[in-house]
Amino acid sequence: MPPQRALRSILTPMSSTTLKFLRGLLFLSPALLLTGCSKVSGLGFEEGLTSVNDQSLSLWQGAWIAAGVVGVFTLILILWPAFFHRLKKDSPEFPKQTQYNIPIEILYTIIPFIIVAVLFYFTAKKETVISAKTDTYKHEITVEGIQWSWQFGYPEAGPAALVTGTPAQAPVLYVPLGEKVRYTITSNDVVHGFWIPAFMIQMQNLPGVTNHLEFTAKKLGDYPGRCNILCGRNHSQMLFTVRVVTPAQYQAYLETFKGSGA
Repeated sequence: MPPQRALRSILTPMSSTTLKFLRGLLFLSPALLLTGCSKVSGLGFEEGLTSVNDQSLSLWQGAWIAAGVVGVFTLILILWPAFFHRLKKDSPEFPKQTQYNIPIEILYTIIPFIIVAVLFYFTAKKETVISAKTDTYKHEITVEGIQWSWQFGYPEAGPAALVTGTPAQAPVLYVPLGEKVRYTITSNDVVHGFWIPAFMIQMQNLPGVTNHLEFTAKKLGDYPGRCNILCGRNHSQMLFTVRVVTPAQYQAYLETFKGSGA
């Protein structure tokens, strides 16, 4: 069979029933993707764990919803010409060629700009709230990154109230439930990343720089933490556990330092 004839046989239009089905599917797919549940999923994160999580989660969900809408719309634009502008039986081999279309070019420049601007606005707004420094915190904890573990300090219990971990023995960071804590974040060697995935929190430990982060834990339990900046040979062993306890248990924990002469 000649190549041109073979091409025409492959691209012969489908039956009207098939076309109607595909057309309906294209218009129905956004509704199926966006209205499956009355409550938006946490998309891998639990709601209400910390005051930071309360801010970050909606931003995370909104970004995924925006990506889903753009993805579905882009898929429709890809499939539409493939199914509804196929080579017809008696049409010329090549359709009419268009050099440019100014309105469409303006449109596909403005729409991405609007999407990026909206995402930037909400990101900046949430980040301002998350990184805000106040004088209303009740406790202070120091977090120092070291190669390759963590040292947590509790100034309320004295200057020697320190917990130093090792790659073989990950330290535990005790945090009181429902009380705001200011974390003073430093490093004594290289750049580290103080990261608690479940809390949607990350702050860099920078040599010679002191960073601060404030948040309130809202749910009891143990949560894994780790360094998320490649900091050297044993980076993967820079682990720790955040243990959220009641205020009474937290005070009792501080007393253990005082009782040991710290």
